[in-house]
Amino acid sequence: MQFKELNLKPTIQKALDAMGYIDLTPIQEQTFKPVMNDQDLVGIAETGSGKTSACAIPLVQRIDPEKEGIQGLVLVPTRELALQYVEEIGRVAQFTDLSCFAIYGGFSMSIQETKLKEGVQILVATPGRLIDFLYKSNNFTLSEVTTFVLDEADEMLKMGFLEDVQFVLSCLVNKHQTLLFSATMADEIKELIEQFLSNPSRVELTKNQKAPQTLSHFFQYVHPKDKEDEMIDYMATTPSKQIIIFSNSRQGVYDLHRSLRKQVKSVEMIHGGMDQMARTSIFNAFKEGRIKILIASDVAGRGLDFSRVTHVINFDMPRETENYTHRTGRAGRMGREGTALTLVTNRDLVVLDRLNKEKRVTMNWIGTPPSSKNEKNNKPRGTKKKSFKKKVKKEAPSEEPAS
Repeated sequence: MQFKELNLKPTIQKALDAMGYIDLTPIQEQTFKPVMNDQDLVGIAETGSGKTSACAIPLVQRIDPEKEGIQGLVLVPTRELALQYVEEIGRVAQFTDLSCFAIYGGFSMSIQETKLKEGVQILVATPGRLIDFLYKSNNFTLSEVTTFVLDEADEMLKMGFLEDVQFVLSCLVNKHQTLLFSATMADEIKELIEQFLSNPSRVELTKNQKAPQTLSHFFQYVHPKDKEDEMIDYMATTPSKQIIIFSNSRQGVYDLHRSLRKQVKSVEMIHGGMDQMARTSIFNAFKEGRIKILIASDVAGRGLDFSRVTHVINFDMPRETENYTHRTGRAGRMGREGTALTLVTNRDLVVLDRLNKEKRVTMNWIGTPPSSKNEKNNKPRGTKKKSFKKKVKKEAPSEEPAS
């Protein structure tokens, strides 16, 4: 289905044409009608499926630019995702008179309050800063909200925002529709749906669905001491536009950045412990293509859309299989081709086995894969080969469906 078939406002269709948006993704196609029919909605879809636009386009279509007050409220878990949402909504609304703004921590609340007083129809917020305004600002109100969007709901709950989300929902006292988007369906999310949504339309695209077919999954079994050298060899011999390298901890990000910047060009790091100005500066520079390699903790693993990223490298095997999906989803987004490489050590084999069982991923091995029968005797010996000419082997995906 194409956007021109949706009978959108001419200003919105003009914007989509300028953005090069022609065909709807599956979640966009299945969610548009219920959203426009004023229904509550639960959308469960993989990362990179187009959830942001699935929300932004009908939201801009529904908002009345002549009416004052916040009509659309979008709640997201991180500052970076808030900025991305504002940018996407701004692009969709570029030929309209709608005003969209984001509020988040780490930035002057008084400056944000000044902007809100000028008039905002769509507000994107992180939970903490939104609650700050609800408690501390006498002029701030959500009484005009007609559409509330809760995005990355599962990540919101993992970060400890359950009570904050419940509080925000309790503040929406007037009639409104609620749109909940998530990659997974935890028990707490089911409770939220039962408590705050009314007979929601359900769209689920992750159940019984393979991993994105535009994404190639490569694995390399290495000795821990060889990880960095093998990764540098891979980057040197593999054509790429931009690369995100994931580590499991802030300290790991810092240590890897300190080492890599001596050996490769155009590399930066981002993690949750950095101050807001530094994170925003690096985020924007990477998005604009001024940085080629970004070393990140999982702060960059959810929801963010970097259109130039062709490769994701898991320097550390993610501890949970869901994190594998969210990390590797930074490449191969919205139908684009991408490549993921995961460096596997002996201590990662339990997680690797779980990944193979829970996700329908075709595992392409660079070099020799670990033996499933005798893992302990198959440890790599820590003698890195200088040549990168290694045979790639394929392992058939598990028959179990993706979660």
